[in-house]
Amino acid sequence: MAVLHLTESNFDETIAQGVTLVDFWATWCGPCRMLAPVIEQLAAQYDGRAKVAKVDIDAEAGLANRFGIMSIPTVLIFQDGTLQNQAVGVQPAAAYQKFLDEALMG
Repeated sequence: MAVLHLTESNFDETIAQGVTLVDFWATWCGPCRMLAPVIEQLAAQYDGRAKVAKVDIDAEAGLANRFGIMSIPTVLIFQDGTLQNQAVGVQPAAAYQKFLDEALMG
């Protein structure tokens, strides 16, 4: 599955069921660009088990404000619409895998 691009209009519906990783990023953010291939890899690795999505904070400032995003990249993990975990800054792929695996185990 490809990485989903979320907006205020489809965010709540997308995270409502199952496990969703959401990367809050911006085009001008160097660390965000470093994280992008990891996000793509996670989308492929967890295809059919979890959704992997991105939110461009410049285009969707309301979502960034809603979740108190103060620095990027920030990755949030949701399970059935409830925030389960978060990581600020670039983390190793294994850290995101751990978050996803924990959420999938419930």
